[in-house]
Order: sequence, then structure tokens, then C-alpha cells
Amino acid sequence: MLRWITAFSLALATSAAALPAQAQVWVPAWTASPAPDRLDGTPEAPVQFANQTVRQDMRLASSARALRFRISNELGQAPLHIGSASAHLTGTANAARPVTFNGRGEVVVPVGAALLSDPVAITAPALADVSLTVYFPDATRPAVRRTALRIAEGRAATVGDAVKLAYRQNVVSAVLAERTRKPIVVVALGDSITEGATATRGSNGDWPALLSARLQQACPDQVVVVNAGISGNKVMDHGRSHSALARLDRDVIALPNVDRVILFEGINDIRHDGGTPPVPGRNAEDMVLGYRQIAERLHSNGIRPIAATITPFGGSDRYEPIAAATRTTLNAWMRGGRSGFDGLIDFDRILRDPANPENLPEDITRDHLHPNDEGYRRMADGIDLALLGCPVR
Repeated sequence: MLRWITAFSLALATSAAALPAQAQVWVPAWTASPAPDRLDGTPEAPVQFANQTVRQDMRLASSARALRFRISNELGQAPLHIGSASAHLTGTANAARPVTFNGRGEVVVPVGAALLSDPVAITAPALADVSLTVYFPDATRPAVRRTALRIAEGRAATVGDAVKLAYRQNVVSAVLAERTRKPIVVVALGDSITEGATATRGSNGDWPALLSARLQQACPDQVVVVNAGISGNKVMDHGRSHSALARLDRDVIALPNVDRVILFEGINDIRHDGGTPPVPGRNAEDMVLGYRQIAERLHSNGIRPIAATITPFGGSDRYEPIAAATRTTLNAWMRGGRSGFDGLIDFDRILRDPANPENLPEDITRDHLHPNDEGYRRMADGIDLALLGCPVR
């Protein structure tokens, strides 16, 4: 009997040792959507990285036991040469860890491709900042949307805080966080208002980041919000970037463990193009088609779409009555409850001037189209957290 008990105990111990100590779940903790090279500068002096070291600080919307970095050349026009890369929690540069790709510190990302780094042993709480430092030995034209960067000449071990922030395109399109339990993951899909183009640079003052901080306080580590906004983006048509319809698979569906998408786009579609003569914007019927296609594709991938009403733009440089009427029609359709979306965020109601509903209040905008820091705060504070899986207490 004693021999049997000993053998049985040994078998149990062996089985337990074979099991993973904790489940492994990877979720997006930060994102920046790929966008074509903006061709800033001139042909003789293009804006690019060449024999330079670039540091990017990114605020994590999730806690992490380890991190992986997604380097994108999906919209690049030439192979992307990474000379070396390292990562550290911002403010702890002396603890930088190498970032490798299948064990390789130097790598070339082919045109049209993205590479995911090996896991980096960095533990971080939600809302911590992580710094990724990349050395570019060759002339490089990045193809990820613009973000705040610090750029040093040559191959530098570190790029310090004294280096001035620049607003430039870069190459990292996502940071993935390893967790033991899956949170609710929300992607904010939009244009410049979602990207946070008019927030104070480097402040994490865009409404998705502010919403993430609010959720972290109300439901710690339960809901993650990442930003898939691109300045100038449209639902239906290409402009400075691929349309929401065209980039949905790459920028949303391809991310791991996404549960909900907030779709806040359309203002760039419905306004005229500002040319001579101006080309009219899309009508409401076209826009409903685009919105419903996005909702259906998200549903088919098990993701719940949430619509957001289009905010006022009276007084802006491309305001005119036809586009204004289209906005009113689309917002009424979204509020009608038969749009095919699983929820609604009424940004129009949250931001509009009560005395002049076609306009933003003067104190929350500089150009009558984009919110300022206070406007972004109102957007984040006006969202019902229960809609994102954080119950009201």
C-alpha cells in the first residue's frame, strides 16, 4: 500500500510539473496604425531616418508580464533595416533589454510585411510608459502614423529626455502585453480627432488614452483601450491613409483578443475636398453602406461594434450646409437603434455648444473642428463605462 501511495504521489507531482504555472494571454497594450509615407520634406531633403537612433515612449493600456513589439513595413516602399533595438520602462534606461526577432538583433523587414519581436522580459503595471529605442543604419522612410519621438544622431546607446520631441512617422505599430487573464479589449477606430492630433504633444491627452486611464481607475486591469486613429482618415475612400474599410482587417481584426470597436469616423468623408471647384463629400446613403459593412465584418469576427456620432464642425474651413445636413442625418440614423451596431456613444451631444448645436464651444477648439485638451477630456468623461464592460458602481 505504501509503495502504491508513493507511486501515485510521484505521478501527481510529475503531472503538476508538466502543467503551465499560469495561462498565457497576449493582448494589444498600445497601437499606432500603419500609414503611407507622407512624403514630408522635398525630394532633395526628404524627412527620413538615416544613421539615427529613435526613441519612442508608449503608454501601456494593460499590465504586462512581458512585451512584444510589432515592427511594420506593410505600407513601406523599401526594405526596412533595423540595426538594433532595445526597450525599457521609461525613466530606467540603465535597465534596457535587447529586442530581438527570433534571436536576431539586426533584421530587415521586407516590403509589405511586419515582424513581431521575441518576448521581452519587462514587467509593467497598466498606464506605465515603455520606451522602444531603434537604430536605423540606412536611410529609412517609416510607414506608421505620426507620433511623438526623440531622435539622436548616429548609433546611441540611449536617447535622453533632453532631446526635443519631434512629431514624425515611425515603425512600431503595436505593443503586445502578456497577461495571466484576458481583459476586455477595445479598439478606437477613427481619424485625427481619435488620433489626438491636437492634444498637447507627448501628453497622452487623446480621448482613447484618457478613457483608458478612467477605466483603469474604475475597473482596474479589466478593460484595455488602444488607439487606431489616423489623421485625415475616411470610412469610404483613401486619402492620406487607407480607408477604414480597407484597413479594418490589418488594424483591428488582426490584433489579438479584440472584443469591441468604437467607430468614430465620417467627418472627412462628408465634407467637400476644398479644391477648385470643390468635390462634394459623400452622402448619407454612401456612409450608411460603409458603416454597416464595418459592423457586419466585425460581428463576423466576434467583435462588438459601437457607433459614435459625428461631432459639430460649424465655422471650420470646409463647413457648408450640405455636409452639415448629412451629419445630422447620419447622427439621427445612429441614434435610431437600427444601425446594426451594438451600442452608441453620442460625441455630438457630449461636445456641441448648447447655444449653437452646429458648433463646438469656443473654449474647447482652435479650428472649430478638432477638440483641444479640454475637449478630449470631455469626450473621455462623457462615455458610459458600462458600454465597455465596466459596470457602474
